[in-house]
Amino acid sequence: MSIDWKQLFAAAETARKRAYAPYSKFAVGAAVLADDGTIHLGCNVENASYGLTLCAERNALARVVVDGKKPVALAIVVDSRRPTPPCGACRQVIYELLPPDAPVITRTPRGKQTKYTAAKLLPDAFGPRDL
Repeated sequence: MSIDWKQLFAAAETARKRAYAPYSKFAVGAAVLADDGTIHLGCNVENASYGLTLCAERNALARVVVDGKKPVALAIVVDSRRPTPPCGACRQVIYELLPPDAPVITRTPRGKQTKYTAAKLLPDAFGPRDL
């Protein structure tokens, strides 16, 4: 499947602009490309009880699951000086839901980016095979 990264990052930027981040001011948007070509968005949603904060990546991936699709690529836009990788919790969910060779690219709104694969984000990961 061909990936239109320009479209995927535009969608992630749209999601980032909708982020609810009044405490950290760290707005994150994510866009997941599903196996049928649909794009599913997520943004971070903070909470005064910080542990209840929802990450953009997990929000977007959950939407793919709800819609009965399979994720094939993930674009993340982070309003920071450098492309910021997903947090540990998001890496675990990415490992579980995306194929190991699936591209995960994080970038800033100014276009600086870093590329990963789902497997490289969480080496020696705990997963379904360990149960």
